[in-house]
Amino acid sequence: MDKRKQFGNEGALRYDRPKRSTQDKTAEQRKRFGTEGEQLVAAELKKQGFVVEHKNYRKPYGEIDLIASKKDLLVFVEVKRRTRAPFALGQLITPSKQKKIILVAQEYIARYNHEEKYCRFDVALLVGKKITYIPDAFMEE
Repeated sequence: MDKRKQFGNEGALRYDRPKRSTQDKTAEQRKRFGTEGEQLVAAELKKQGFVVEHKNYRKPYGEIDLIASKKDLLVFVEVKRRTRAPFALGQLITPSKQKKIILVAQEYIARYNHEEKYCRFDVALLVGKKITYIPDAFMEE
């Protein structure tokens, strides 16, 4: 079937385009895949007695995937998920990314009056649904 349609008296032809491009679908699938990973980590934190205070806490200069607390401990968690791990997942959290997370965390601590809590920066690495959790993955310099 010819996907071209004729318009107007000029006889110009145009191709109908799909409503969503393949790239849009792929981006949507990646986002869904990442969100599912964050949900898996949040559920695991809850099992360990944490309260998940925020998901995807955003500021113009950065974002923290999960913020959770338990007693006097406040954890800022960066979640990275891949379908397979051809390289070290731990290397995905670059020094630049760490600085952004720390800046957002400082703002969060001040905004919600958590100065008295011990803060920790953790990383959750997922390959498929398998979680490797790294507490104190990095720290403020």
